Amino acid sequence: MGKVGKVVIASIAGFVAGLLVAPKSGKETREDLKRKAAEAKDMADEKTEQIKQAAREGKATFKAGAGKANKEAKGMAKSVKNSATVVRGEAGRLGEEAKVRAGRVVNDAKTTARGIEKDVKRNVK
Repeated sequence: MGKVGKVVIASIAGFVAGLLVAPKSGKETREDLKRKAAEAKDMADEKTEQIKQAAREGKATFKAGAGKANKEAKGMAKSVKNSATVVRGEAGRLGEEAKVRAGRVVNDAKTTARGIEKDVKRNVK
């Protein structure tokens, strides 16, 4: 029970205790009790409505925030996917370029090896 509820109950209890010791007729006391009970009910109804309204507003705020977070998460996921696609494409392009360069190096090495072999054969004769 919240502080407000405790205060309401304590107020009602104090009022009832005051009525029971007050020098009033039974009829007046009963009328006072009915009036205070109605006031307490009205106050409880008002607080209940305030709580419901706060809950509705909280729900709406949460829903809006969740929608925004969802939208941002989808945007980030799309961005990451696009970046991965670009990186994958770039990696493929670099891989092809590496193959071409490696082929050139191999050809150059073979040409150099043949040249050395010819030089060795000329010098060995």
